[in-house]
Order: sequence, then C-alpha cells, then structure tokens
Amino acid sequence: MAQSDTPVLVADVGGTNTRVALARGRVLIAGSTERFANADFDGLDAVLAAYLARHKTRPQRAAIALAGPVRGAKAEMTNLGWHVDAGALAQESGIAEVALLNDLQAQGHALADLPASHLRVVRAGQPEAGTRLVIGLGTGVNAAPVYDSGTARLVPAAEAGHIHLPLKGPEDYRLADWLVARRGFASVEDVLSGAGLERLYAFHAQEAHTGQMLDAGAIIAAMEAGDALAQATGRHYVRLLAQVSADLALITLPTQGIYLIGGVARAFGPWLARFGFESAFTDMGRFTDVVARFPVAIVEDDFAALSGCAAYLSSA
Repeated sequence: MAQSDTPVLVADVGGTNTRVALARGRVLIAGSTERFANADFDGLDAVLAAYLARHKTRPQRAAIALAGPVRGAKAEMTNLGWHVDAGALAQESGIAEVALLNDLQAQGHALADLPASHLRVVRAGQPEAGTRLVIGLGTGVNAAPVYDSGTARLVPAAEAGHIHLPLKGPEDYRLADWLVARRGFASVEDVLSGAGLERLYAFHAQEAHTGQMLDAGAIIAAMEAGDALAQATGRHYVRLLAQVSADLALITLPTQGIYLIGGVARAFGPWLARFGFESAFTDMGRFTDVVARFPVAIVEDDFAALSGCAAYLSSA
C-alpha cells in the first residue's frame, strides 16, 4: 500500500478541546473525527488512547497541532498545563512517528486547500500571489506567516499573542493600566482571547461603575440583544483586533490574505463590519494604501487544523 493511502492520525489540541481524526493523504476520513473535552483527561496520551481504542486502529504516523510553544520534539500547552513529548507519546501510543506542530502552523498548512465555502470574506482587498498570515483567536491568541515557494510551504512557529497590545487614545491607556495591575503587562492575548473578551468587558463594566461580570458567550448574547455595555465592549474588541491585524500585516506583508481562525473569530464574524473593522484596519496614516491591499477572511472550518496536519504529513 502506498504511503499516501495509509491512514495517519491527526490531532488539534486546544486549550479546551482536542480534536482527533484519521486521514489519507491530505483528506480527512469521513466519520473519523471526534472531539474530546480536555478537562476529562490527565494528558494527551490518555486522549489518544481513548481514540485509538474506540477506532481499533494503530497508524504508524501522526501529526499533532498544539496551542502552545513547540520546541523540536517537545511542546508545552500554554493555557492547559500539559507537557507533550513526541518520543514518549510514540512509545505510549504505539505510533512509530509523531510530529508536533504549533496550532497556527497547522492552520497555515491548511490554507491552500480550504474551499471558498469555508471562508467568510471580511474585506476583499487586492490579493496577489505571495505570503499569507493566519491569526488565531480562541482560548489563546497567536499569529504566523505562511510562505509558499510552490514546491514547499514554510510556516514558522510564533507566540505573537504575547506581544504588547497597541494603544491609541485615553481609553486604551486606561485599559493598559488596568491590565498591568492584574496581569503584569498588557498583551494582545489578554484582550483578544476568549478570556480576554471577558477581561475587556470587566474593564468596561468598571468604567461604567456597574461591576458586572459575564463570560464570553454571555457577552456575545448580550451584544445580540442590544445591551449597550456589551456592544461598547464589542466595538473596542473589534478596533483592537483591526489594529493588531494591521500591525502584523506590516510585519509580514500578506499579499495573499489574512485569515482569522478560532471560536472567538467566528463569533465576531457578524460584528466586524458593524463595529468598524474596516476603518480601524486601514487607519494607518501614510501606510494606509499598503494595508488596504490585504484581503481578510474568517476561516469557518472548525477542523482546518486537522487538514493542515494531514497536509504537513503528506508533504513531509
């Protein structure tokens, strides 16, 4: 049997859930995808053991995307506390070859194969062949450029969620002071992740002297219900997201597009235009014409990282 026909295991380990599937070549095998709540398991080895036992299979190759720093054969889950060692995982699972990728790397490998039906266009821009940029907004925040030479694809690892939050105007400086008092410094992830949205709402509640607290899902629901405090939070979130996206775009020059991925990105999809993403993204002074060229889309495929892992293995 050719290697491209041999099933491989692919997994996407987020801060809250782990998705696991089998793939042949670059295609996920229908009916093989499962989602596991991380809180129900002590580690990734237990998740994979449960999956392999249920599917009664033992692939010889695997690629695993993780929401945290990957250093060679080892990874640390930033928002989960799991430590993953590829060698130990291979021994425990019986899989001969285990590759670890940062989750944004996996998303980057998936972009070339995403159908248009899995994308929500935020701005059309003026796309040209070249670099792509993927920005992940979920339990954590990260970003990575995608370089495609035509024969190979390079997605370097990054931890872009931990850079300083851009500040513009008195409200942002008050937010930064508020975050520094609670988090040590004001980072992008402290505001644009799911928990970050909750912090941003708490900041606006304090500004409004209400002291009210809501979780991320309740904030989105309150926005939909027309709640003024929730919508003020949402507008601030969208402006900061646009500014961060434009800053990262000037670093990477993603002429082929910026792709927003993750649960928070999808939740904000209907609100980006309404809350001024376009004007904030292009508010870059003499560099406005540069960033205005870059398309922006939301990836609405919840399993894109799995496809990216399969693409990585297919080209390895």
